[in-house]
Amino acid sequence: MTMPFLRSALRRLSFVPVASFRMWTPAVALLLVTTAAVGQAPAKPADAVKTPDRASSYYHYGLAHLYEEMAVNAGRPDYATQAVEQYKLALDADPNSLLLQDGLADLYFRLGRIREAVQAAQEQVGRNPDDIAAHELLGKVYVRSLGDMQGAQAAEMLKLAIGEYEKLVKLKPKDVEAKLVLGQLYGVDHDSVKAEKQFRAAQGIDSNSEEVVLNMARLYTEEGNPQRAVDVLVGVPETDRTARMEFALAATYDQLKKPKEAAAAYKRSLDMEPDNLDAQKGMASALLLDGQLDEAKKSLDVILAADPQDVQSQIHLSEIQRRQGHYKEALATLEKAKTLAPDNAELSYNEALLYDALGDFPSAIAGLDKLIAASTHPEGNYSEQEKGNRYLFLDREASIYREENKSTEAIAAYKLIVALGGDFTIRGYQGEVDTYRESHQFKEATAVAAEAAKAFPKDKNVQLMYAQQLTDMGKVEEGMALAKAQLTGTTDDRDVHLQLAVMKIRLRQFKEAGAELDIATASAKRPEEKRYITFLRGELYDKSKQYDLAEAEFRKALAADPKDPAILNYLGYMLADRNEKLPEALEMIKTAVELDPQNYAYLDSLGWVYFRMGQNALAEQNLHKAIERSSADATVHDHLGQVYEKTGRLKLAVSQWERAMTEYAQSLPADSDPEDVAKVRHQLDGARVKLAKANVAKEPKQ
Repeated sequence: MTMPFLRSALRRLSFVPVASFRMWTPAVALLLVTTAAVGQAPAKPADAVKTPDRASSYYHYGLAHLYEEMAVNAGRPDYATQAVEQYKLALDADPNSLLLQDGLADLYFRLGRIREAVQAAQEQVGRNPDDIAAHELLGKVYVRSLGDMQGAQAAEMLKLAIGEYEKLVKLKPKDVEAKLVLGQLYGVDHDSVKAEKQFRAAQGIDSNSEEVVLNMARLYTEEGNPQRAVDVLVGVPETDRTARMEFALAATYDQLKKPKEAAAAYKRSLDMEPDNLDAQKGMASALLLDGQLDEAKKSLDVILAADPQDVQSQIHLSEIQRRQGHYKEALATLEKAKTLAPDNAELSYNEALLYDALGDFPSAIAGLDKLIAASTHPEGNYSEQEKGNRYLFLDREASIYREENKSTEAIAAYKLIVALGGDFTIRGYQGEVDTYRESHQFKEATAVAAEAAKAFPKDKNVQLMYAQQLTDMGKVEEGMALAKAQLTGTTDDRDVHLQLAVMKIRLRQFKEAGAELDIATASAKRPEEKRYITFLRGELYDKSKQYDLAEAEFRKALAADPKDPAILNYLGYMLADRNEKLPEALEMIKTAVELDPQNYAYLDSLGWVYFRMGQNALAEQNLHKAIERSSADATVHDHLGQVYEKTGRLKLAVSQWERAMTEYAQSLPADSDPEDVAKVRHQLDGARVKLAKANVAKEPKQ
């Protein structure tokens, strides 16, 4: 129950022996003291009971100290007994000495005789209510005892500890340490107001104190307000921050899901403490989350050089190797980690991701099945962490089934997610809707969206999902009305206006969509909110054939986040489709694929830009990968058809364009541009004519 700082404070509050005796070993010092006493100690006067004999008191005090040191160093209980007896003799000679009274109480504490220590300290406080040393001893005894108690006993001990430190704060108003300990005790007692008051008082005494800053930040973090914790930590000038401050700042950025900032803070911490492996691990994770794969690998290399058996770092290294397309190395790294932790769930999950990347769907599914089975509770009761893990396993399995066009199996996995409850239920419903839409089962998608809307009548996002589905199914007025019903007249309306803009872009109501984006822009505060609006505005201009304006918006969004794969892909594809700035388009799309190598749309874009650049082999290779990930997208089939035509394989081209026309026919009107459909039909008709002519030419003449 005690907190780290409380434990360190206890060590600092321990009794410090007289410095002059530390120069010799206990045996030698004992001899010297005894000799000095024999030669110099005066005889006790007749009125010794009334008058303190300070020479005799000092003599016994010195012996007590030496016996205490010998008891601690040699572990001899007889020396401990001698130390106590010598303290008592010293007190007999000088019974009113605060130093001796406090020293005896502290000796009891150091020897583990807690009951006697408390009794002695309490007696001392009874005689002298302002005895700081006695209150400190009682305080540290009560604090140390907190960790050994539970329930009512712990609550009572906490109350006693708080009482002692409240007295200490009054007796030592300028003592930073006492205020920090009291603040932490209030925190344990869940009284954040009083805790903050003590920390702020300590801050007023020493604003840049490491312990003050760290305790303030910890309090806000435990209150669930990590942003205030960040504000406290960055309030200290960067040049004055310690390694621990930077580490705490990095960990808080981790909580806020700001990996770039976290990585920078970990780096600053490591600059001061290069051997701190915890900081190195934190930086590696942050860099990995931020997509800085090469830099993350450097950190992992340092960690594994220091600790080759660090399984977590091996898993992260394998993830980097997988994401960079080094699949053999990734497998080898995981196999090495398996020898150390064969039952590690995260390792098994990453292995499934690797098999998915390799296109070995059966192995990926088999691995996920084992994880799902191992995490299943027959009674259906799960902790929040268990729910989170099951969600990851089931969601990934559903995604793989969707890649295999096994919609029935994917739906079954999403239904298990729905059964988890809460927000997981909403995610499961969304997965079902997306799966049905991908497989052109639009009535089923609408039915699930309606079920979700009924189950979560007050959830704005669920209602907007249903509104989108209604609009796509041709019930435009009903869908728009449901979406607008989510408006509340507050800043929370931004998401509603954004969804209305999306719906209107799909309906090709571009002017109205722009108006919705204008309204949303007025309430956008965070950079990610502004970036998303810029992205949508770029999409609006693209769909309305205003390509220069679209490019300007996408470049603005990309300047805000150069590593956003969706922006990179959209802009790169748009440039490739217009046959402009192809080298730049290629680099954008390649970066998007590196960030999300399993995304079929990005693979299609990569194939398309290669085709535009005349690299047909690479174009065909990537388009095949895209179709392996999703075979229901008409655009991908069109692109592959054009590659086949260009390379003289007209029958294969016809087959792909026929498949594209089938997909267009089964798609929602909003998902297909009439111009694209007409273009594919024209290509198909032309190819059929060419094939017919070729067949006629081959027929023997009569």
